[in-house]
Amino acid sequence: MPFGIDIKEEEIRSWGHGILETLLRDRSTGENIIWATDDYAERGEGYTFYDQITAEKICCNESRVIVPRVLKDKDSQKNRARKMAEVFTPSWLCNQMLNDVDERLFGRKDVFNTCTEMGKVWQPTEAPVFKETDTLKWKEYITKTVMEITCGEAPFIVSRYDTVTGRFFDNVNQRIGFLDRKLRVVTENAKEKEEWIHWVKIAYKCSFGYEWQGDNLLLARQNLLMTFFDYYETVWNEQPSWELVAEMAEIISWNIWQMDGLKYVLPKSCKTQVIEESDIFGEITRKEIPCEGCLKDLKHKHNGIYAKMMDWSKNEVVDAITFLNQKDNDK
Repeated sequence: MPFGIDIKEEEIRSWGHGILETLLRDRSTGENIIWATDDYAERGEGYTFYDQITAEKICCNESRVIVPRVLKDKDSQKNRARKMAEVFTPSWLCNQMLNDVDERLFGRKDVFNTCTEMGKVWQPTEAPVFKETDTLKWKEYITKTVMEITCGEAPFIVSRYDTVTGRFFDNVNQRIGFLDRKLRVVTENAKEKEEWIHWVKIAYKCSFGYEWQGDNLLLARQNLLMTFFDYYETVWNEQPSWELVAEMAEIISWNIWQMDGLKYVLPKSCKTQVIEESDIFGEITRKEIPCEGCLKDLKHKHNGIYAKMMDWSKNEVVDAITFLNQKDNDK
């Protein structure tokens, strides 16, 4: 089941099993992710900033509603860059940055690929990633928690296509995201299907990202799900069951979430509260109380909706701020 750059939501919806609905779910509210942009407001009711993104709103026969940035017209790209500082990172630069991380982890260069032409061209290494002399073990690599902040369409997590040029990487061995690397390691070391699926799930559960804009968030989640299809079909020469696909969508919907990364709350969910007070003469005055977190830049004092995520090590739902600060303290 090959998928190109533009994944059509109508097709995902046709699979059933609630897969598209899962990809649209906001785990912090139990409802759906919101647009968190007014780029679609001209479409009318249901397409403004605080409106939820639903299957009915994006599965339109007459036109594509959500498309990757590289397929948007130039004016739309410029507007988003100006309003939201939306600038995507090309795959070659993602690759260089992740290569630097892996070089420090492994203590050697060219772990996953070798680069030429100032890093803009790369070739996957032919030998297995892990060597007997490595002190880092492959299961440790899979279980390392890695996150892409303000992830956009998730080019650092999975690189199905270059988000800047639009080049599609149909060969999974050419992909360079940190989850792509985990999946390559799983494939090289887990030879039985049951074991492979087990470690792929763990790889996904240890790969995180958050994003402000709802359309980007959906695209990121779709890219992670289609990446699972791509690797499964490459390794096993068959399609995964819909039950397994639905389970992977569930994991992805928890691990890629909507959040203002500076406040740890849902975009623009902090409010100024208005309190009415009556004096002894019955005169009513209105008092405005701004969000303390916003006013004093205190990340634990916002009155907005704090984003939630899954701590898979404990199988419990936690506030993202608690989980992320704990990870920072563990470093």
